[in-house]
Amino acid sequence: MAAQGGGRGQADAEAAAQQRAEQEEQRAAMLAAILLPAARERLARIELVKPEKARAIQEMLLGAARQGAIREKVSEDRLIELLEQVNERSEKRTTKVTIQRRRMAFDDSDDDDSDE
Repeated sequence: MAAQGGGRGQADAEAAAQQRAEQEEQRAAMLAAILLPAARERLARIELVKPEKARAIQEMLLGAARQGAIREKVSEDRLIELLEQVNERSEKRTTKVTIQRRRMAFDDSDDDDSDE
């Protein structure tokens, strides 16, 4: 009986993997429909280097397409504008940590004490 349960789990995993593959195909098809070839190539290059940034841009594009905000195919210049927007958002989220060293009582000019 354990073998049957394991078989079902494997079938579920295969079905889930197949469903994810189909979703990715639909996603790619939608992106191909709304991007000009040069913009698609640029997005593919970005995805090689920074997959999370490419995913964010893809989500922006697909969301805009679903809302009907994209009336014509997205050019490479428009894609660059979107990239700049994503960069600005990510820069605002990053935190800057500065470490200030405490000055001890003996740090400054106390080196004048010499044993003469």
